[in-house]
Amino acid sequence: MFPIIVYKRNKIWYNAIFSWGYGLLRITGLKLHNFRNYRDLEQTFEPGLTVFTGLNGAGKTNVLEAIFLCALGRSHRTSRDAELIRMGEMEGMVLLNLVTRGGSRSIREELTFGERKRIFLDGAPVARSGELMGCLNVVMFSPEDLILVKGGPAERRRFLDMEISQLKPAYYYDLQQYNQALKQRNNLLKEGLETGGDMLELWDEQLSRLGARIEVQRASFCRDLRELAGELHDHMSSGQEELRISYEPNVPCADENLIREAIADALVGNLEKDLFRGFTSAGPHRDDLLLELNGSDVRTYGSQGQQRTTALSLKLSEIALMERLRQEKPVLLLDDVFSELDENRRELLLSAIEGCQGFITCTHLGELGAVQDEQLQVFRAGGGHLIEV
Repeated sequence: MFPIIVYKRNKIWYNAIFSWGYGLLRITGLKLHNFRNYRDLEQTFEPGLTVFTGLNGAGKTNVLEAIFLCALGRSHRTSRDAELIRMGEMEGMVLLNLVTRGGSRSIREELTFGERKRIFLDGAPVARSGELMGCLNVVMFSPEDLILVKGGPAERRRFLDMEISQLKPAYYYDLQQYNQALKQRNNLLKEGLETGGDMLELWDEQLSRLGARIEVQRASFCRDLRELAGELHDHMSSGQEELRISYEPNVPCADENLIREAIADALVGNLEKDLFRGFTSAGPHRDDLLLELNGSDVRTYGSQGQQRTTALSLKLSEIALMERLRQEKPVLLLDDVFSELDENRRELLLSAIEGCQGFITCTHLGELGAVQDEQLQVFRAGGGHLIEV
């Protein structure tokens, strides 16, 4: 059971689930070259909260995107690295300096048009982006978080995969290998077994073995998430709503060995259907999360406010889980979210910020409400520059 002790201070609710007392992960500096609308930028950051203000399109979110890129090896906005390079240029770079419990570290990503990006950790090249996992843990909030509730299963799987990968880097490699095997099997299904039927057994074995490991990790993560998110949602709704999160694996079973056997059986049993459709219909790539409020599917029957509160409960739970399992508070990236929240949700988000380093974007400081009373480092974005105000 995760302890939650609630007390009131300066009209803001603070929850002990956000106060495990571990070390502070902190970004100390950022350098950009030909990244999005920034030709050259070099900026240091103070502990606590940093705010980027400015008009839409000024480049506020681009700074958060650069941090996210260094944390997970990919953008949260696009899968095409070429889009990250400043228009008209052929190469770009992001360099991030940070302090962790283990000391000072650096992450550099070099972008070249038409080539794979190159990643360097503490100055040494890394062969795979998965080696970044766990070095810089981040949780990102944005208005698009509502898609976690309203969107399709792929959005909720992506949420699971991103968070578990940061907590358990081995999961990231299992997921990569699974997706590669899935792609090969789907190609084989489209071509027909006549051209490579002898390979089908190989891909089925890999999918069932890796799929079982993925399902076990997802189930464990969802158990912790269900407990935390349920208690957080109970506070936000003043006890009026019970949020229940249920993991819905495509091939349900009790333990890893049984899951592996069940996936293998499903792949064989669905083969005729898969050949007709040209894709694999069984496995964790078809999993989902069921989100219920008071027993009803919030995706279908929840109001806009209930759906937004559910999404916030999921995201806030990430912070507590990361802090507990990694023994370090994550860095928070808050992209234009305060204007979307009512007072109660804004105050709960403020409680999550307590003790973390946070980077916030907004068009003007008035959107931040009580955040304005905090000690802030404030920058105005515009024209490819950040000006401290």
